[in-house]
Amino acid sequence: MTNTQDLLPADLSMGAVLLKVGDLPTMSDYYQRALGLEVIEETREGVHLGRGNTPLIHLAPAQGLQLPAHGEAGLFHTALLFDDRSALAATVAATAQYDAGLYVGSADHLVSEAFYFTDPEGNGIELYFDKPRDTWQWTTDDTGQTAGKSVVMDSLRLPADTYLRDHLTQDAVTGQAKAAAVVGHVHLQVGDVETAGRFYVDTLGFERTAGWHGQALFVSAGGYHHHMAMNVWNSRGAGPRKDTLGLGEVLVRVPAEDHVGALAERLKAAGIDHHHTGSELRFKDPWNNKIRVAVS
Repeated sequence: MTNTQDLLPADLSMGAVLLKVGDLPTMSDYYQRALGLEVIEETREGVHLGRGNTPLIHLAPAQGLQLPAHGEAGLFHTALLFDDRSALAATVAATAQYDAGLYVGSADHLVSEAFYFTDPEGNGIELYFDKPRDTWQWTTDDTGQTAGKSVVMDSLRLPADTYLRDHLTQDAVTGQAKAAAVVGHVHLQVGDVETAGRFYVDTLGFERTAGWHGQALFVSAGGYHHHMAMNVWNSRGAGPRKDTLGLGEVLVRVPAEDHVGALAERLKAAGIDHHHTGSELRFKDPWNNKIRVAVS
C-alpha cells in the first residue's frame, strides 16, 4: 500500500487534454458546435478550447500521423464534468444533434450520470454529472492490488430521451456555452491492469478507488471516485504506443512545487525517465502515454 507521504495531494485537478489531430478545422468545429466550447487561444501549436477561462481541450495539428490501430494503448475517453443536470442535458442534446452517429451510450454509475460520444477522429468523450458525495457508498475491498476502501460503482440503464425530457430546459439550451465544465477525469486504454496499478498507484501516488473484474482500475486523490482510470477492454496485451493521432498528453495540476518535487523523487527512485523544471514534470507511463504534472 502507498505510504501517506507518497500520495498525490488531495486537492489536485485534471487539466486540459492534448489531442493530436489530423483535420484541425473539422475537430475544432466539433468541439465548438457540438460541445459548446469556446476558443480560448489559437497559436502555432493549435487551438485551446474551453468554457469561460477554463481550458478543457488542446487540439494540436499533426498532419501525416495515422489513426491508432484497434487494440493500441492510448485514450479511452476525456470526461467533462458539469455542475448540474440541466447543463449536462443541454450539452448532450447539442452533441447528439451535431451527429447522432457519434453517440455511443449512457449509464448511471451510482456516483455519476454519464453520456458517451466519440469525436470525428474517434477520441472518446464522456459528459457527466456527479451525484452528491454523501450518496456515494464505500466498501472495504482486499481483492485488488491494494487493500482499502473502494467506491461502489455500476453501469445501470440511463435512457437518454428520458433524461433530456426531465432535465433539459430552454435556459440551459440558451446558456449552454456559458455553463461551467471541467475535466473531471481521464480514462486510458492500457496493456494490463497490474502494471497500471504499480505505476499509477505505487509510483505516482494515486489511491486505488475501484477495480472491475481485473479488467479496469480506477484511481483518485482526496476521496474522489476517480481522476484517472485504465482498462484493457480493447487493448489487453498492448505494448508501448506508436506516434499516432489521438492522445498527446494528460495534464495533472497540483497546488505547489513541493508536490512536483516529491513526485520527481518517486520517479527517480523507480528509475523512470522524467524532465523536471521545478514547477513542471513530464514523463511517460509504461505505454508511452505522456503525462505532465504542473503547478496550478
